[in-house]
Amino acid sequence: MGKRPFVTAFRIVGVEGVEVDSSSEMLSAVDRLFRTDGVGLVLLGSDLSSAIRMKLADYRKKKAVPLIYEILTPGATAGETEYSKVLRAMLGV
Repeated sequence: MGKRPFVTAFRIVGVEGVEVDSSSEMLSAVDRLFRTDGVGLVLLGSDLSSAIRMKLADYRKKKAVPLIYEILTPGATAGETEYSKVLRAMLGV
């Protein structure tokens, strides 16, 4: 799930994708996927997912499946992620 170039790269190898243009659209699409049976893995483009990382932690706290994994998008730089904050949010601490 991500912007068109990110999703197209996965479609080329046969993976379904959801195109979104903003972090809020991504969050809405993740919400729909969490209510859909049969989805085991959700790959998110980091350019949009970084802005909603704490909200994604709430989803991870509620359900272990589907697994949500953020992938660095082409042209993006790896930023600092405070995983302790994300983990605390997931644990509700």
